[in-house]
Amino acid sequence: MKKQILFALAFMLAVNVAAFAQQGGGNGQRRTPEERVKMTVERLTTELQLNKEQAVKLDTVFTKFYKDMQKMREEAQAGGGRMDREAFQKLGGERDEKVKTVLTDDQFKKYKEQMEAMRQRGGNRGGGGNN
Repeated sequence: MKKQILFALAFMLAVNVAAFAQQGGGNGQRRTPEERVKMTVERLTTELQLNKEQAVKLDTVFTKFYKDMQKMREEAQAGGGRMDREAFQKLGGERDEKVKTVLTDDQFKKYKEQMEAMRQRGGNRGGGGNN
């Protein structure tokens, strides 16, 4: 019986390690904008109970945001510096204004609360739409 439990635990650990590796965890690679959009919209669909139309509109909003953010990051790296914080905040503000037009007031309030909580935790290391 103990061997079966140990085997089951070892198997679950191996599955978790494999899943983590497939997600790009720990290898220093950033997710593509498309991967980030998919993760963000899936998370928001669940957490905010988005309808199909809202999910499609947010896909467009976050695609533009993540592509613009990637461009800013590449330009900063090419120049040997860091991203312009003010420009980054402006980009996040524009994203939030567009998100606000898609969500209901209650959904947007919950979205902003989640964003603030994520910001306080130090960001979403490779996932959702923090700014």
